[in-house]
Amino acid sequence: MSRLVEGYTPVAYSAARSILRNDQDAKDVAHDSMLKVLSKLSSYRPQWRFKVWVARIARNTALDLIRKRRRLSWAEVPDTPDVKPLQDDVLSKRQEAALVHSALGELPPMYREVIQLHHFQEMKYREIAEELDVPIGTVMNRLFRARQKMKKSFLNKAA
Repeated sequence: MSRLVEGYTPVAYSAARSILRNDQDAKDVAHDSMLKVLSKLSSYRPQWRFKVWVARIARNTALDLIRKRRRLSWAEVPDTPDVKPLQDDVLSKRQEAALVHSALGELPPMYREVIQLHHFQEMKYREIAEELDVPIGTVMNRLFRARQKMKKSFLNKAA
């Protein structure tokens, strides 16, 4: 069991982080997701890749958290830390990474999710389509639109 948790917690975290902007929330969701995975092992169907199944559970858990927070009053919503721009003396790579992270954070969840899955988890279009339960054309369209939005964000920040 511990090997299962150690091996697939990063998958759950990555799936949660693709939806959630807060690192701590993503860690909490990954933990909750792994508890769900362990409790629902008997319902796993071998026709799915295990990694995709774990990611799907984490994604749904993250979406549940977002829905739950929407129901809370504004006074009850916890503050999320602001991402501050890096100083001029920070290396170029760090600045680029901050720009990408910032632009990614501005994307709506459905676009952020496909960018994370394709570029950071290196999933193929077909795998993303299976995980999100959408047609491949939808995945391609979302990736195209996400890249366009990120490009626009980069251009606005450069101006």
